[in-house]
Amino acid sequence: MKIIRNIEEAVEVIINRKILIIFDGESEWGARALGKRSTLYDPSDSNAMKFVNEQKGREWWRPIAGSILIEHAHEYFDMGSLKESPFMSYAVKAKKLAIEKTPSIVHVDGTCRIQTVHPDRNKNYYNLIKCFYEKTSIPLLLNTSFNLAGLPIPEKQDLALEICERKDWDIYFP
Repeated sequence: MKIIRNIEEAVEVIINRKILIIFDGESEWGARALGKRSTLYDPSDSNAMKFVNEQKGREWWRPIAGSILIEHAHEYFDMGSLKESPFMSYAVKAKKLAIEKTPSIVHVDGTCRIQTVHPDRNKNYYNLIKCFYEKTSIPLLLNTSFNLAGLPIPEKQDLALEICERKDWDIYFP
């Protein structure tokens, strides 16, 4: 486990297909991990869903999601009349570009539950995805909640560090 405070180093973890945990200030409220307490991974790895679910100790079929820079959402997904999806509330149809470049986040029915990330709502998470995009030309990250099967998302930094130490996951504190 490595504690990371530099965005470039954080992105390198993801590019090297290692799990990166983001732990940023207070966590969000609700049913989804929206970039404050998230498990992040490279969405171009076609085995990512299996790998991430195994690492988290949960069933193989559990879905994962994609967090995408808002300005690229319509390139990758058929958003219909939606302008954005900031709370991962919708499963939208993946376009050919998403299927080809980010197969791990596309469900078997060709949809993906997405979060559009706006710099005014979550600047640190937006900047992390943007840095990944600048290095890979992929404007999104695989995102699922930062927890292990059957356990809640950690609120305290010491518990987050304990989990990362046990799992050998790197953790990013923006």
